[in-house]
Amino acid sequence: QVQLVESGGGLVQPGGSLTLSCVASGGVFSGMGWYRQAPGKQRDFVARTVIDGAAYYAVSVKGRFTISRDNAKNTVTLLMNSLKPEDTAVYYCYAMIGAQYYWGQGTQVTVSS
Repeated sequence: QVQLVESGGGLVQPGGSLTLSCVASGGVFSGMGWYRQAPGKQRDFVARTVIDGAAYYAVSVKGRFTISRDNAKNTVTLLMNSLKPEDTAVYYCYAMIGAQYYWGQGTQVTVSS
């Protein structure tokens, strides 16, 4: 049974930093990454990494967020710097087995003064 458990969300002031972590279990995963969903909006891509370590980012977060992956621990981490109020959302971790996506439960990130 595939499970993804996220941690690290919270409240932070604009300009601050947060680190999100996600531990996956129950499979051998190819792609891993993060999406986010703000209230009343669709779920949007944030960042992803593939098994060789290559990383890809949404334009809105490039240069501020860094995704990293530990294959041995099936863990993906999202370091978020220079946070803005518009980064406020529920952040969802995902992991892929083949073309199948598996999702975490989501963790709230709120950027506010």
